[in-house]
Amino acid sequence: MASSNYFYGLGRRKSSTARVRLISGKGDITVNEKPAVDYFDNSKYLTSRLTRPFNALELDPEKFTISAKVAGGGHASQIDAISLGIAKALVELNEDYRGTLRRAELLGRNPREKERKKFGLKGARKKRQFTKR
Repeated sequence: MASSNYFYGLGRRKSSTARVRLISGKGDITVNEKPAVDYFDNSKYLTSRLTRPFNALELDPEKFTISAKVAGGGHASQIDAISLGIAKALVELNEDYRGTLRRAELLGRNPREKERKKFGLKGARKKRQFTKR
């Protein structure tokens, strides 16, 4: 997709899915057509986690405009999904970044998902309370 002047990466975490477009620009991060700071309620901790792929590569995030469409999950899993999408888009931009991002553990998807509730139990693993008498 490099021919259409942007680089695409898909990131997932828990039940969140993020479709990320990386464009050379002036450093704006947009999530669902809102600035990331507004979307994540001015949380400096969460928005700083978005730039982890750039920090690992020692790139300036101000040189790229990031546009992300994210659905599902909570803010923390959405941030991780967007971060994975950014890392994948950077690899599409330059294949040489793959090794560095892999060593920084930013290219692997975190496989942990919510376990389903089982029939006859109170939750995924919680059993009924045992009564002796």
